[in-house]
Amino acid sequence: MKKQLLLLISFVLTGMAVTAQKMPVSYDFGEKYRDRYRYSNLVAMDEDDSGGYILVRAYYQGLILKPKGYLIEKYNSDLKLVEEYNYKLKDLDFVDGFLKNGQLNLLFLNYNSNRGEYEYWVHSSPIIDFNFQEKKLLSIASEKVDDPVGKNYYNRDFSRGFTTAILFNEEKTGFVISTHHKRGKSNKHMIYMYDTALNKKFEFDFSDEIEEKNYAFENVAFSKDLQTAYIVGKAYFKKRRFRVDERKFQYELIKVSQSESRTQSFVDPGKYPEALYPVLMGNKLVCTGFYADRKDNRYNGIVYFDVNPNTLDIRSQKYNPFSQQFMDDKFGREEDKDIKNLVFKNVEVNDKNEMFFNAEEYFVTSGLETTGAGQRVKIERYHHNDIVSVKLDPYGNMEWARNINKTEVTQGDGAYASYSSYCKDGNTYFFICTAAENPQLINNERLIFKQGFSRNRNVFMISLDKNGVMDYEKIIDQQEARLPLMVSKPLKDETEDKMLFYAKRGGRKQLVKVDFK
Repeated sequence: MKKQLLLLISFVLTGMAVTAQKMPVSYDFGEKYRDRYRYSNLVAMDEDDSGGYILVRAYYQGLILKPKGYLIEKYNSDLKLVEEYNYKLKDLDFVDGFLKNGQLNLLFLNYNSNRGEYEYWVHSSPIIDFNFQEKKLLSIASEKVDDPVGKNYYNRDFSRGFTTAILFNEEKTGFVISTHHKRGKSNKHMIYMYDTALNKKFEFDFSDEIEEKNYAFENVAFSKDLQTAYIVGKAYFKKRRFRVDERKFQYELIKVSQSESRTQSFVDPGKYPEALYPVLMGNKLVCTGFYADRKDNRYNGIVYFDVNPNTLDIRSQKYNPFSQQFMDDKFGREEDKDIKNLVFKNVEVNDKNEMFFNAEEYFVTSGLETTGAGQRVKIERYHHNDIVSVKLDPYGNMEWARNINKTEVTQGDGAYASYSSYCKDGNTYFFICTAAENPQLINNERLIFKQGFSRNRNVFMISLDKNGVMDYEKIIDQQEARLPLMVSKPLKDETEDKMLFYAKRGGRKQLVKVDFK
């Protein structure tokens, strides 16, 4: 009997060893709570000064869903919901939200029809005792236009008369507001710089630079004193005639301060940079992204520019082509007729000045659908497809690039689609949430995750080690995670190596914490 028991224990331990978790993470589920707002979007999540968490959701109600307000949730460090506050507010366009020094700040854009101007407002409240106060940051005289906030990655429309964009840096220490108003012969483009304590650092009249080009800003980096902004964007030519093989825009880096602006364009014959991202590393400024050998957005590799942060002169540049195997995995061997642009998600720089950056294939399609009443309505679908991860050495040479094949499409909240990533000890980890039980593995190298049809979701973790070797594991089973995670909107705490995810479906919600070992 004793031998049988020892043998049974041996089999159990052997089974445990075989199924032991490969990924260096553990996770905790918070309690499930009932929620009265079935239709909502997570718009902000941050950690408070006591180790707890603040979450802000915009909620929608009515037969025709309309925004009605913002539900603010406070959780303690044990993931327990300790307070909810309903900030009833409507008729304002939410832009962004952040927590700073115990103050919750919600940024809105409003059109004041009485004054005939667009107004940026911030609503601020201490999180200890919610009591929101309103403050107007700036106003711009303009006629009302449709969709004034410009964050279209591909085809920016400058003909509406007024466009604006707000950009935070990676560390969220500050933000810039860009406003472009055109009416008749008046053509005004202003850039405003703020820190996250809502102090205006400077404003700059950029109008002289837009005589021949319109600018669509995409990414930004700031000096430590927040007195200089480095903005990367597309510069669209206005009156120039184009050859068939030319693009109508070029990527430019703009340095803006209180007293001046400088511009550096990235133009090489036969090379088309795309999705450039600025990174400040001490006294070094790097712009890195993708490039194509032709203008149809079939990417051929990674481009790296080492730029003097004072003069914006290009010190060196590197074009790193993808390997043929990578291109075959990414695009296939047949001609790819669809434009599938890669959009940057994040950039990490380690203490060796090695760069790890991740991007996603993101595009929008539209079509007509017939409703139950026989009407045909236009439906937009948002595609979050392949993940591209790249490692560059300190000199801009590409050490490896990997592609993770996945297909996801959504018509609504994109928080459940896409992915999130985390870098630790030279490894990059990706979290995706899918109804698929297992990915397809081709030639032991090519991972393909296809969107499943189940309402429940498995959480997979994919790792790339310092040499680009790929591995994966299902870390949370759908039977355990009964609520789908908003996997693309995590809260990262790099000081304690943990990530926080919000899970919600219908009238149920909970928090999920992932700790790296």
